[in-house]
Amino acid sequence: SSSLPEYFVVPSSLADQDLKLYSYSFIGRRMPLWSWNHPNGSALVRMANIKDVLQQRRIDQRICNAITRSHPLRSDVYKSDLDKCLPSIQEIQAAHMKLKQLCVNEPFEETEEKWLSSLENTRWLEYIR
Repeated sequence: SSSLPEYFVVPSSLADQDLKLYSYSFIGRRMPLWSWNHPNGSALVRMANIKDVLQQRRIDQRICNAITRSHPLRSDVYKSDLDKCLPSIQEIQAAHMKLKQLCVNEPFEETEEKWLSSLENTRWLEYIR
């Protein structure tokens, strides 16, 4: 994948041949990527959707099992589809442009009375929260 870093962490129980095989199943070949780790063993793993619906369950189960085996307490994987609960990149960009316009282009003296409501209307604070 051209969008993944050259080196990244994967569970040791996934063999290289499995990674190569599975990579073709993910949109953009974006394999699961270990993004963050907490001292208690919790981790954040990002991954793209799996293209082949028929293979989705098998591949997803194999990867989740590998992640579970890599957890110090062998805790189960909790999955969340962030596409459904987070704003799109376009919404974030639009909010940033509105914030920028509010902070840079508008004379503060003219907008002071309604500045906080204008800030809220950009939705920027909601998105970064």
